[in-house]
Amino acid sequence: MIAAMDGIASALAAKAATTTLPIVFQMGDDPVQYGLVASLNRPGGNLTGVSFLTPALEAKRVELLHKLTPRADRIIALINPSFFPKSEARMSSARAAASTLGLQFAFVNASSEREIEEAFATIAERGPAAVIVTSDPFFFRQREQLVALAARYAMPTAYNSRDFARAGGLLSYGADITDTYRQVGIYAGRILKGTKPADLPVLQPTKFEFVINLKTAKALGLQIPDRLLAIADEVIE
Repeated sequence: MIAAMDGIASALAAKAATTTLPIVFQMGDDPVQYGLVASLNRPGGNLTGVSFLTPALEAKRVELLHKLTPRADRIIALINPSFFPKSEARMSSARAAASTLGLQFAFVNASSEREIEEAFATIAERGPAAVIVTSDPFFFRQREQLVALAARYAMPTAYNSRDFARAGGLLSYGADITDTYRQVGIYAGRILKGTKPADLPVLQPTKFEFVINLKTAKALGLQIPDRLLAIADEVIE
């Protein structure tokens, strides 16, 4: 069997390589949309796995950021256009959440280190705003740069992984990645014992991590509501 652990690209590559070997994937996007499975409940072929359904989580990050920064009436999403159409789904989810909350919404593109620098400068020029860094492998690799720029321009910013909060980001909210690896391992074991991928529904995360960095909040002059501290999985002081 094949364990395709690097998102949609590795899952598509594995699918193109074989129609007979079982494949277990781990990804942030909807496998039905990309033709990997017929449905989440009945995959139907030689693939199954775990999907974070990441775009839907962008809305939750907008909501949490708004609760931390209720005076900010403008949300800016940082988007990697090279990640299209996945970036489009993420932006749509964030825009819908902002609209529901009565917030202005805009987005800024960045797909290189230089463009990230320019994006934050552009956001700062347009006035006070809270920022959502959308889920993206490139942005994850550039997390130190992103956190440093958010600090430089004093921008409240939300991210998808606790690695950002631990690097100094204000807050993160996302699936428990460690748990999804465990789930992939369980499926791999079942398949190696004879279960067919077609009989294993695509799993969705059941554990999510909400992390707040109090040091960063204090540097931004933010008072974290007690109700948010109470539900945080980790508070960095």
